[in-house]
Amino acid sequence: MRILVHDHSGHPFQAELSRELSRRGHVVTHSFVEGYVSGKGRLAAGPGEAITFEGIGGAKPVDNQRLLQRLGRELRRGGELVRHVRQVNPDIVMVSNVQIPTLVIFAFAMAVLRRPWVLWHQDVYAVAVKSFTGKKLPKRFAVVAWAFEVAERWCSRRASAIVAIAPSFVPVHEKWGTADKVTVIPNWAPLDEIVPTERKNDWSIEHELDDVPTMVYSGTLGLKHNPALLVRLARAVHDAGTPVRLVVVNEGPAVEVLRAEADRLGVPVTLLPFQPYERLPEVLGSGDVLVVLLEQEAGAFSVPSKTLSYLCAGRPVLGLMPGENLASALVNRAGGLVLPPADASLDEAARWVSGVLADRDLRDELGEASRDLAEQEFALAECASRFERLLAAQVERR
Repeated sequence: MRILVHDHSGHPFQAELSRELSRRGHVVTHSFVEGYVSGKGRLAAGPGEAITFEGIGGAKPVDNQRLLQRLGRELRRGGELVRHVRQVNPDIVMVSNVQIPTLVIFAFAMAVLRRPWVLWHQDVYAVAVKSFTGKKLPKRFAVVAWAFEVAERWCSRRASAIVAIAPSFVPVHEKWGTADKVTVIPNWAPLDEIVPTERKNDWSIEHELDDVPTMVYSGTLGLKHNPALLVRLARAVHDAGTPVRLVVVNEGPAVEVLRAEADRLGVPVTLLPFQPYERLPEVLGSGDVLVVLLEQEAGAFSVPSKTLSYLCAGRPVLGLMPGENLASALVNRAGGLVLPPADASLDEAARWVSGVLADRDLRDELGEASRDLAEQEFALAECASRFERLLAAQVERR
């Protein structure tokens, strides 16, 4: 098959899937949006790889807080994505993490061109906006939530097939009348690319983190997260008698929130931009404890993929996140701790972190359990086979 995988964000495991499909003899183009700021995966062909990687949409980042500018950009990206499809001319297209305005333009064009496509549903944006309206978003966003639901439902109905990343997405599609074409395939992380490293490694030495206890958060911080909770957690660990340095790898508005809260509470913090993907194992390996955040309202429509990377890195994991989230079950199975994302949880979380920091054998045991679970759950071959069969079925129906 000639396959185009477009992942707006450029995340690691989507790229790994494309590589595996290419190794199986398919002609694969993997595209992403250059100007989207996030932790990206390995987005270039290596020696002997036949896959093509292409960045689209321009490399200049756009301020997401400027809503009209953002809307215009996402509509233009819809046109760019359609042109990209016509240039590549694949048998099948699969899209992931695409914003709703972009997705509407794309879905309309695919209907006109009569091309099959698959929606790889990573976040239910309509539910997300509705959940945060009146809390983190003004009440007027109720209109946006309604429009997003109409648009996301319309696009889902026009997709040839839908891959949902968690069973919690299925009731949404039942409501939309699209559950009959949903296949649930949980996300994973690249086992061969994110590997355990020594706690004292080149990256930790470069950033003077090799000889201090650390809590590390690496990944996006947006509406689904409360960044100040990280700083308050570090303060609670200090108050429990264990000095710890908070390390946050992120870019965007959350950085100033973190800096201000750290100054207010007197918490030592290291704030760094997203690091090169090839250094991610060292970044995560520098953490004695790795922390996941997810707001309660986001539990049903999002699965934080950073959790999966943390498990691959073989480190103890603390999740301040809804207990019903799919990633929470993995953290619990690895011996980590999951608590509600609220200030009321911080004392218990701090006691657990203090205990882990004080006991090297426990840290090693939890780290090994994390990696063992990742190796059990994230085998690429079966995931890739499920995607391959699903894509082939849509091509055969064409």
